[in-house]
Amino acid sequence: MSLKPILIHPDPRLKKVADPIARITPEVETLAADMLATMYDAPGIGLAGPQIGVNSRIFVMDATRDPEAEPAPMVLINPEISWSSEAQNSYEEGCLSIPDQYASVTRPSEVRLTWLGLDGATHEREFDGLWATCAQHELDHLNGVLFIDHLSAMKRQMITRKMVKLKREQARG
Repeated sequence: MSLKPILIHPDPRLKKVADPIARITPEVETLAADMLATMYDAPGIGLAGPQIGVNSRIFVMDATRDPEAEPAPMVLINPEISWSSEAQNSYEEGCLSIPDQYASVTRPSEVRLTWLGLDGATHEREFDGLWATCAQHELDHLNGVLFIDHLSAMKRQMITRKMVKLKREQARG
């Protein structure tokens, strides 16, 4: 496992629709392990392929927040929402590609996803609470959508300016 650098917005690679993964290969398994290691190290609860410059439909997540609880890492390949609730939930979202910026985003409170697992089988599960928010946030990444795209133009521009400034400061060292 190796930690991967996380792209910071604005980066054109974060706005591309990711390509489907044709089959599970040793390279995909290594990518998944690297993504989980990177997510936990960041620390975050989700990470999508495009966030590390991989334009593939894969994301990892673990929305277990209790430090006493056993980790529950998940790898979702070619995920799709097959159902979402009419009930909505607002959550203060952040993003590893938009560090230290948070905003309330409203999404369906429950979703059912289908995806390909590392075992090569198709899986289906319903998520609620933070798990549902995380799954939708990461699926957005695979479609070239950032959480700030759900905000007003003014808020989005303000956050983007902060990220441009952060990237300038990082480039200076």
